[in-house]
Formats: sequence, structure tokens, C-alpha cells
Amino acid sequence: LTPVQEAAMKLLEQGLDELVAARGREGGKLKAMLQQRCDGIASVVIQVREQLPLILQASREKLQQRLAELKIEADPTRLEQEIAYLTQKSDVAEELDRLGGHLSEIQRNLQLNEPVGRRLDFLIQELHREANTLGSKSISLDTTRASVDLKVFIEQMREQVQNIE
Repeated sequence: LTPVQEAAMKLLEQGLDELVAARGREGGKLKAMLQQRCDGIASVVIQVREQLPLILQASREKLQQRLAELKIEADPTRLEQEIAYLTQKSDVAEELDRLGGHLSEIQRNLQLNEPVGRRLDFLIQELHREANTLGSKSISLDTTRASVDLKVFIEQMREQVQNIE
């Protein structure tokens, strides 16, 4: 190689080293941001889990209050069936479990030393699906707000995952 070619090769190697280092720093920042959003989602999931029994009890009391206001004597067996149906229809425990599972999988993928962008993109879609279901099953303002909060975290993650290989 000529001296000019050697100098060019040395500059090329330096440039590539700097590019790899910059990508590593950017990847570290993206990883930290995604982990923060995962923590935020996990916090919302915990709050909903804690509130769920209170929400279901409030729903039961509201139904009983409406019946009392309308001065309707309901068959206790039928009333319990309706309350059980309402409870089952609005039960989001399965969605909360799946959200937790998806968060664990995201955390696992963030530890891998290989391209994970497509996997993360898929997991973000799954998180969004569960947040939508939580919102659609909502019977209280608290779970509706939780669904919106989840969607905000998820959208922030989705935007960043688009930058990951």
C-alpha cells in the first residue's frame, strides 16, 4: 500500500471505531429509556391489580344502589348471577398477567447482544393490544386512566424501538 492508502485505511478504521462506539452509546441510552418505560408500565399494572378488588366492589354497590333507587326487588340469585357476569366481563387479570409477561420478555431481549429490534417491535404491539383490551373492559375511570397511561408509555417505546436493529 502507498502511504496515502495506508493513511486512508487508518482513517477509515478510526471512523468505523468511532461509529461503533457512538452506536454503542446510543444503544445504551435507548436501553435505559426502554427500561424506564417498562418500569412505568409495571407500576401502572401494580396499581390496577391493587385497585381491582375495590373497583369490582364499587361496581357491585353501584348496581345494588340503582336497584334500590328504582325500588326493584331483585331475586338474590339472579342478582348474584348478574354481578358475577359483570365481574367476569370486566376482569382484566389476564390482561395484566400478559402485560407482565411481555415486560419480562422485553427485559430479556434488552440483555441480548444481538439484533432485537423486530422482536421488540412485536412485543410493543402486544403491549398495545393488552392496553386496548384493558381500556375496553374498563368499568371505572381509574382503569380507563391506567389504559391511557399505558398507551403513552407504549407509544414512547414504539417510537424508540423503530431506531433499534
